[in-house]
Amino acid sequence: MSYSKHPDLATVFPLSTLALALGLITSPSVLAETGDSHLATFAGGCFWCMESPFERQPGIDDAVSGYIGGSVENPSYEAVTQGDTGHAEAIQFHYDPQQISYSQLLDVFWRNIDPFAEDRQFCDVGSQYRSAIFYHDEEQKRLAEASKNELEAHLGREIATQIVPADTFWEAEKYHQDYAERNPLRYKFYRYSCGRDERLEEVWGEEAGGPTFTGAD
Repeated sequence: MSYSKHPDLATVFPLSTLALALGLITSPSVLAETGDSHLATFAGGCFWCMESPFERQPGIDDAVSGYIGGSVENPSYEAVTQGDTGHAEAIQFHYDPQQISYSQLLDVFWRNIDPFAEDRQFCDVGSQYRSAIFYHDEEQKRLAEASKNELEAHLGREIATQIVPADTFWEAEKYHQDYAERNPLRYKFYRYSCGRDERLEEVWGEEAGGPTFTGAD
């Protein structure tokens, strides 16, 4: 059972008002349609918690929360969290490889997840919260597999994180975007209640949360 991440807004506002004001209808991401920099997609449980570790890195303007890896078009948050669509909560963003490399992005990703958890992350349970690296080309695949193998050797355990090709990424509803920034108290309560930071420290020690880079390696 996962912690409910947003209030029952329908009890406060009419559904028609919510759809207009909050963007309750998802749409395919437009990120893949623009090509000035490279594209990266990661799933690490709650997408609220995965935006900020990447947005503080150089060469990344904005991470978009959404859904990927499922079989249903235009999935809603409610359907995804029920596990009915096959999607995972994920983030997607462009990055400038002159400022941050894909290998550095992987370093950030690993240290913000529990790599040993299968079909869950922290208090959120189900395949919709699985950890995964969705690669966009063969070089990303190669780097992801190499980093996973290195970590398994270093940590001495099998890692459950999937490495799979990216497919259609559906942007999540507007009220999910930049949630930590717009709702800091509610976000901090959720993160604390979920035990995310506690578990990250158990797995990664002082490396929990990952580094903040100053330039590409």
